[in-house]
Amino acid sequence: MSDARFIYDASSPVDPLGDADREAEQGRKHNRAKVGSGRPSSLLYTYGPGAIMDLPQFTIMPTGLDDWDRIWRRRDGIPQIRAPRLREVVRLLLRSPDVQLRPFPWQAKKLSMSNEGSDLGVPARVFPQWLRCTGCDMLGSLSQFDYTNTHPFRTDLACFEHAKCIGRKGDKNRKPARRPAVPARYLLACVNGHLDEFPYDQWVHRGRRCSDAEFPALKMIDRTAGRGATATIMCGSCGLTRPMNEAQGEKASDNLPKCRGRHPHLDAFQPGGCGLDTRLILVGASNLWFPATQSIIVMPESQEERASDLADQIRIALGDKLAKYRDDLEILRDVLDGKVDVSGLSDAALTQAVELAAQPPASAEEQEERIRTWDPVDLLVPEWRYLQKDPLGARHEDEMSGLTLSKRELAPGLRPEITRVLAVERLRKVNAIVGFTRIDTMDRVGDLPRRLVPLTRAVRPEWTVATEDRGEGIFLQLDETAVATWEERVYDTTLWEAHRDAHRRNFQRRFSETAELVDPDTRLKPPRYWLVHTLAHVLIRELALTCGYSAASLSERLYAWPEAEGRAAAAGLLICTTASDSDGTLGGLVQLSEPARLARVVSNALHRATRCSSDPICAMRTPQDPEDFLHGAACHCCAMASETSCERANRFLDRRFLVDLPGSELGFFGYVD
Repeated sequence: MSDARFIYDASSPVDPLGDADREAEQGRKHNRAKVGSGRPSSLLYTYGPGAIMDLPQFTIMPTGLDDWDRIWRRRDGIPQIRAPRLREVVRLLLRSPDVQLRPFPWQAKKLSMSNEGSDLGVPARVFPQWLRCTGCDMLGSLSQFDYTNTHPFRTDLACFEHAKCIGRKGDKNRKPARRPAVPARYLLACVNGHLDEFPYDQWVHRGRRCSDAEFPALKMIDRTAGRGATATIMCGSCGLTRPMNEAQGEKASDNLPKCRGRHPHLDAFQPGGCGLDTRLILVGASNLWFPATQSIIVMPESQEERASDLADQIRIALGDKLAKYRDDLEILRDVLDGKVDVSGLSDAALTQAVELAAQPPASAEEQEERIRTWDPVDLLVPEWRYLQKDPLGARHEDEMSGLTLSKRELAPGLRPEITRVLAVERLRKVNAIVGFTRIDTMDRVGDLPRRLVPLTRAVRPEWTVATEDRGEGIFLQLDETAVATWEERVYDTTLWEAHRDAHRRNFQRRFSETAELVDPDTRLKPPRYWLVHTLAHVLIRELALTCGYSAASLSERLYAWPEAEGRAAAAGLLICTTASDSDGTLGGLVQLSEPARLARVVSNALHRATRCSSDPICAMRTPQDPEDFLHGAACHCCAMASETSCERANRFLDRRFLVDLPGSELGFFGYVD
């Protein structure tokens, strides 16, 4: 069976709970003890659909969202995460007008032995399905090994075993025994995001069939510990051998097969294949899976946003019936009863919502133009605008958005360049995934739609997975007049010219060779971004010393862009800590927003930024041709942060833009004693 995009065999779907039901009907018992778990944040950013997740004894791949639908259909209702602003962006990027945001299928258990939530979970398949016996080096497919999982509370004991392993030649005791098997670690990937098993049989026989056996006995021999592909594949039937290092290097493309266009998470192939060159990639490689995500801090909705969201709910609930009932409000209310709450709306307000819901969708050309011109900053602009408003009263709590703000007075000892401080006592952050890439991150492929691997086989997906994080934070705003004046001064310096040239070199060398032409300067962040980014990092380091959270649990949200059409200039930051699997955090961070404490934190952070244990090398670091690093006076000893904290992978950092260092007087905060 095939759909518009993929060749897919629907006769053998990934349906673990359905398989269990069928076995139960036949009176067969099968041990289905738990083999692993993951937190929502890790399943979104590290081990999402199409990624490879390490379990203690083998590896698995979460499947595409089509297979998750079978899990959700076991429930009467499907929960949704309400974030209209993020939902509209996700719909735009996925080119699907009805996409909803859903959480991961999970439910907490009341007791450790109870069954609540046993019918929920993320479906996954064992991948790769070539395994190597640790006792005799036998290389075989999954069906050649036995699966063992006998202990319901020891997930680490679930494993695949070679039932009659006799060990290697030269072993003293070569009696048959059960020995564990581990995943064969080599895979093939292409720049279009396809992933495939490595063809070991074809590899060792150089594209031919084995001369001595229809199903040859293969072995993977790996006696050395080194970098790269150190193993050798041997055919025990005909005696041929071939080292895996021939699959690496400049001539690897001549030795490897062309891409078949396989998406194992979808159990599907691209029609006609892919045809691009493949690359050898290891199971645990860091460039195997890069998620493409979008996130927002949920803000109180405006009247226009509420009206648009209501119209959207009506449109989805009625579908084709909207045109039939739009002029009969009495019947319309009856049809919407239980689906959309319109009981509190007047007839005039309901009519307005229905008219808005009945508006024709944008044409394909208009949609593509919106995608082409869409800027990720557009998600940040409404947050910045709302944070410019003073909270209503000493402590303003918005129940619908979950946002609680308190305005803080500015302490006499606080730097005058900081003009506004808000204590964000409660916040809700929603994150959604729209796809992923392999080999190159999304910002390295020119945002090409064809490089974004879909999460479903459907052309127009109905939903995508999202998470809700709840926590707290501190918002700081810088003096816009001072920032603009400082920024103009930086543009005319040799230091900024050096950073811009380094960015061009970095872009040209590391930008994907399959991407369209993009002007490197359009991806270079302005000086104010470097300033705000560096300030956020030094504050995270200082806050972590006293707030009770580790530096890795604090994250930044940067509002730094010059004035443009439709948006005012911004220069501010939000440092927050959030948790995706609890009701919130402990309040230790927001306590440091109190005037006297914050003044001390900022003063200490700026003072620490003037010194680094790697100075003077760090303080004078400026990229020169052929160097292409994207930071200046910043290193892991002074300003760099963990990958969980930084939204730019420690790029666009320079302490010289923050404070005056020896030989430089470009610091926004000037000389700090």
